[in-house]
Amino acid sequence: MEEAKRILNDIKNGSLNPIYFLMGEEPFYIDVISDYISKKVLTEVERGFNQMVLYGKDTSVEEIVSNAKRYPMMAEHQVIIVKEAQHLSRAIEQLVAYAENPQTTTILVICYKYKKLDKRKAVYKVLSKNGIVFESKKLYENQVADWIKRFINGKGYQITPKSAALLVEFLGTDLSKISNELGKLFLVVDKQTEITSIHIEKYIGISKDFNNFELKKAVGERDIKKATRIINYFAQNPKDNPFVVTVTLLHSFFTQLLQYHGMNDHSPKAIAQVLRVSPYFVEEYQTAAKNYPMKKVSKIVSNLRKLDLKGKGVGSQNISQHDLLKELLATLF
Repeated sequence: MEEAKRILNDIKNGSLNPIYFLMGEEPFYIDVISDYISKKVLTEVERGFNQMVLYGKDTSVEEIVSNAKRYPMMAEHQVIIVKEAQHLSRAIEQLVAYAENPQTTTILVICYKYKKLDKRKAVYKVLSKNGIVFESKKLYENQVADWIKRFINGKGYQITPKSAALLVEFLGTDLSKISNELGKLFLVVDKQTEITSIHIEKYIGISKDFNNFELKKAVGERDIKKATRIINYFAQNPKDNPFVVTVTLLHSFFTQLLQYHGMNDHSPKAIAQVLRVSPYFVEEYQTAAKNYPMKKVSKIVSNLRKLDLKGKGVGSQNISQHDLLKELLATLF
């Protein structure tokens, strides 16, 4: 995110603000900024007397303000980092008085995760005027693969589109989780190397051949032999391949196919934009659309909804994942 980079660059160049209010649904950038401040603003010696970490569950706005008003000891600044500040949401308006006249020698960092301030409220307006208010927005699933590519490029590596999609499928949209898993690769893979599904299977533990990504592709191509092999693998490894995840992904895929059939413009650019997928995967949808006419797709979507309920125990009891997977296969072919 460009705004996060700008904030980090300003801090690096010595342009500091008395308050950093970091909020939003995506915790990754909140952690990146707060961690950077905790490590870079003060020297190791200065941190001993002038850096404090408070937790929203165990503190109050009054205590935060009281500490923020202190003067640093033998340093230009003191740093106060408030983690889990979202637990103070009912009292956050009490920050207004301090934010109107913040202590210039204090760097107050408030980590307000998974929530955001109402922009109409006085606290938001005064924090924006006298400090930095940063909103870390959750990425859509179709944006995460591009984020992975940029993140990896920034570390001096490359990655194939298929490998980025594989990571999204198994790790979801949690950027912190993805970053941690990629850290494992960076420890063992040389820079300038292109990260492939082989690296991911070896160092992260995600099978490059037996996964929902490959199942979706096999289904779209109506390759029943390949799909059966993957389904059998899932049945033998149920803990690593939850049925609910598989049926949800396929339901999303066929719902997108319904959208595809309803489109007038089937150019690659239009498909990628409407379906919110990477241009790299457009061909998969074009192939699947040829194999599954609209009427068939509608029926599959309906059946997948019923299977999803079965998998959650609605209307069926003691049905094994193996039986659910066999029924899934029959539904798709």
